[in-house]
Amino acid sequence: MKALNELTIVEAGKRLRLPSQQEGAITVRNLWDACSTVAKEKNEKLNAYLEIFEADTVAIASAQKRITDGEMNPLCGIPLAIKDNLLIEGKIASAASKMLEKYVATYDATVIKKLKKAGALFIGRTNMDEFAMGSSTEHSAFGATKNPIDTTRVPGGSSGGSATAVAADMCIAALGSDTGGSIRQPASHTGIIGMKPTYGAVSRSGLIALGSSLDQVGPLTKSVEDAELLLSVIAGVDSLDATTIAPNLFPKREVPTKLCIGVPHHLITQDGVDGEVRRVFSETLKKLTEAGHTLVDITLPLSPYALAAYYIILPAELSTNLSRLDGIRYGNAVRGETLLDDYLLSRTEGFGTETRRRILLGTYILSAGYIDAYYRKGNTARSVLRKEYNEVFEKCDVVAFPTVPAPAFKFGEKTDNPLAMYLEDMFTVTANLTGMPAVSIPMGTVEKEGKQLPIGIHFTAPHQAESVLFAAAGAVEKLSA
Repeated sequence: MKALNELTIVEAGKRLRLPSQQEGAITVRNLWDACSTVAKEKNEKLNAYLEIFEADTVAIASAQKRITDGEMNPLCGIPLAIKDNLLIEGKIASAASKMLEKYVATYDATVIKKLKKAGALFIGRTNMDEFAMGSSTEHSAFGATKNPIDTTRVPGGSSGGSATAVAADMCIAALGSDTGGSIRQPASHTGIIGMKPTYGAVSRSGLIALGSSLDQVGPLTKSVEDAELLLSVIAGVDSLDATTIAPNLFPKREVPTKLCIGVPHHLITQDGVDGEVRRVFSETLKKLTEAGHTLVDITLPLSPYALAAYYIILPAELSTNLSRLDGIRYGNAVRGETLLDDYLLSRTEGFGTETRRRILLGTYILSAGYIDAYYRKGNTARSVLRKEYNEVFEKCDVVAFPTVPAPAFKFGEKTDNPLAMYLEDMFTVTANLTGMPAVSIPMGTVEKEGKQLPIGIHFTAPHQAESVLFAAAGAVEKLSA
């Protein structure tokens, strides 16, 4: 029998609802203590959490009473990990930055409100790349998170802390945020499920903004069913976020019994994609065809330009979003001899190297001489990409890629080469640019230096076709059942 901290949401929910005298029955306190104990034991080595919360006895007792009284919400009493850029009232939300090291949230993010209403519990706030800028969680101001499969390697990022917490069974499930692959890429590197919803499906109120037209909150889980359950609770229109969308805004897509999977081979065979990743990807596609699903070769001629468009739009938006963190209005405050010194010292000491690099790049892109040459063209490119994908979805249900071009790399391997780090997102950024939902699910492992490192297969679906996306992810999950 699994240890309690190893359970999925569904498994834990069933055992919480067993009669107390029945074998396998557990209490909310049992489940909390199991997760909290393991989190504290492993965190010194893995650094997945920036803070592990003490048990909230009132919330635990309330969740237990609700279950005893017949509460059927599967998240009631479930301990979750929360990325450090989501506000929990009364808790620090630092976005893993010295700039916000002492910031205590004065209100709950909308997703936190919804989880509290469902009876979920929060184990702690997880480590991340500073302000979600990175693909390795090496850019945290409070130290890197380790990959639990091989601690010499990165867990991916920027939601690396949440991914590690789930993969190492330091919680039952977690929330992350995804701007260009920040949920799906670490999910691939740690061997779990990571899902980015349709843009606007989940409120961004209370999420510390990086790229406002790209960010989405989403689940990191141990099973596809758990991801679907967690999304169903946090999704919905929110009056505090004007970008949230009605559930029927886009044409409804029926879930077919057998899927038609579009595969852009011309992108998967390009330089930079590890040969072993391609091999496992091909084997997974073959197994899917043997299970009755259909493959169709598709062409996405503009997709190679998606990464370039992303790294124009993202820095521009983040430079605007972080302008308020200047040591005067918000954030780390360092005083110099002049007002200009105050700004320079506060931001230089408060922001890390990667954050400063992207702020400078974004400010340049938005400057008077370059906003037309770069930013507006980047937005035009994303419109064309959206049209290209919509045309492809007339031929297939989902589009499949490997989630990442290679398995988890070693610490320090790419920190001196930002462009190599940015290429980690080559297959994931398009879903953020188009606003379409996407998911990563484990498809196997590749051996590197004697370690079996997990890699994921990535599916993108049309807007608001999350049900089709989960069907595709479930089909892959069944292959290893």
